[in-house]
Amino acid sequence: MRNIPDLAALQLLVDVATHGSIGAAGRANGITQQSASERLRAVEAQTGLTLLRRAAGGSTLTESGVLVVGWAARLIDLAQEIDESIATLREGRTHQLSIVASMTVAEYLLPLWLVRLRQQHDTVVSLIATNSEHVRTAVADGSADIGFVEDGADPGDLASLVVARDELGLYSAPHDPWAKQDSPLAPDEIVTRPLTWREAGSGSRRVVDDALARLGLTATAPAAELTTTSGIRSAVSAGSPPAFMSRRSVRSDVEAGRLVEVPIIGLDLSRDLTALWVGSGRPPAGPVRDLLAIATKARTR
Repeated sequence: MRNIPDLAALQLLVDVATHGSIGAAGRANGITQQSASERLRAVEAQTGLTLLRRAAGGSTLTESGVLVVGWAARLIDLAQEIDESIATLREGRTHQLSIVASMTVAEYLLPLWLVRLRQQHDTVVSLIATNSEHVRTAVADGSADIGFVEDGADPGDLASLVVARDELGLYSAPHDPWAKQDSPLAPDEIVTRPLTWREAGSGSRRVVDDALARLGLTATAPAAELTTTSGIRSAVSAGSPPAFMSRRSVRSDVEAGRLVEVPIIGLDLSRDLTALWVGSGRPPAGPVRDLLAIATKARTR
């Protein structure tokens, strides 16, 4: 494999593509611009290819350079994964995985995913269920390795991957007046009544608020606010005003007759359930990547 430069040289080339100049790539690798330039010329000599167009304003990749950078990035990712795996074997340590997830994912999807993760290798998992806003904060500040949100908000600087689709419905107790509607409720009818809601910052509440806002509507003040899906299910079935909930979360209650879905029209309440982590678009090797592979595989079934 005499045509393949060493990993450090390939990383330098990838960093030129990322940062736009040889000097910036050198600084990212702790070397001077002159050293970086000499190393990159050695890469071009070894490969027999012109990889960079050098100019006073910076450096850009040639067509060959674009191809080599793409191959190099895959090789570097694989090398990092192998390095981490060897370190794990050498140290004999158990994988640790800290997860923070919004309620729907935590209650109805993660349990099965974690069972499958444990079947692959020994992983000690900590899981905190909270609202989507708190999930983003925990992932961004490093409190969690990975988070799952359900509100469809822009992930900002966090890497993200859609792992499932979900849809909300409006549910009431069987004796509620809305359960006996002859025709679907329109959005302007829904906003006239105080409902049972999740707390501000929750994914389900944001999805409904955004759907109403697109129609120029705002929900009236809540009759009650609760912090868990199970609490809302229990409250509504006991006679609290209707609530918007994930169809996943109420399936057994509807089948048992404890809740009734209220027909509505004119509201798009579909949403993406999204994984978030810090770093590049490719999930870090180890439990995070393994968990996401399980989640996305489950999505396609």
